[in-house]
Amino acid sequence: MIIRKLFKFENAHIVRGCSTIKCRSSVHGHSYKVELLFESNFLDNGQMVYDFGLMKQNMKDLVESFDHAIALWGGDDAEYLQDMKKHSARWVELPVSPSAEQFSRVIFVMIDKLLSLTSKINGEKEVKLNSVIVHETDTGYAQCFEVDAYSKEMGDIDLREILFSKQIIKDFKDEKLWGKILNEEEFLNPVSV
Repeated sequence: MIIRKLFKFENAHIVRGCSTIKCRSSVHGHSYKVELLFESNFLDNGQMVYDFGLMKQNMKDLVESFDHAIALWGGDDAEYLQDMKKHSARWVELPVSPSAEQFSRVIFVMIDKLLSLTSKINGEKEVKLNSVIVHETDTGYAQCFEVDAYSKEMGDIDLREILFSKQIIKDFKDEKLWGKILNEEEFLNPVSV
């Protein structure tokens, strides 16, 4: 059985190297919708695959870390990155370009790690992240499956290379959990930019 939880966030980006001139050369924003799809062949003690309340509690911070932020690609021009970080309190630097495709991969890897760290409390069994769908617009989306998320051909996503601004880190409700997700011992003491 597959279940789905929908989250939303507002974000701005530039997607360097794309074919559309406006998209590759101007900061622009989208109202993103993120669908997390989970699967299991079992139901828990409440006759659910996974409690939607737990999804909201455990996964909302992750998706909201992108809300009202600018998504940056770490491989972009150093001066541009510095200026964006200087003029925006909320930014996320990714090891891949912030396209809908790469957003779906980044979110998949982060949610997959979060799920592996989450204690099962109500008889959940073999709950697995099936896929992540990122809607960039009402008519366009990217869907990422496990094979896509960990594909070297699509670009390596090392969670330690995902950097959050101090403002975003401050908003995390469970900073220790985020430190574990990102494998960062110094997560609570980020370098100032």
